[in-house]
Amino acid sequence: MKKFIVIYHASDDAVKQMASVSPEDQAKGMEGWMTWAQRCGNQLVDMGSPLMGGQALSPDGTSTNSNKSVTGYSILEAENMDDAKALLKGHPHISHGAECSIEVHETLPIPGM
Repeated sequence: MKKFIVIYHASDDAVKQMASVSPEDQAKGMEGWMTWAQRCGNQLVDMGSPLMGGQALSPDGTSTNSNKSVTGYSILEAENMDDAKALLKGHPHISHGAECSIEVHETLPIPGM
């Protein structure tokens, strides 16, 4: 099986909106994620976690706030990209609307390792 990194994106407005919901609504929102995780079974290697405060690092040692809108990650195992995309079909993150999107990237072996 191959590994795939799933990267979740959301606009600043979507992140603020999600952060402002009640704990009860947050728990209800997680139900979709738990259903998705159960559907993936052991192909979901790492549920991941939310991310915030990304920094873009420069060769000179300086950094700036990232503008990539990355809000989280997960790690999947699948036979190929099509199978990985099938695992992501109907994912609850996408249901938040056009301001939320998912990228999936296949990991490759490091030469010589």
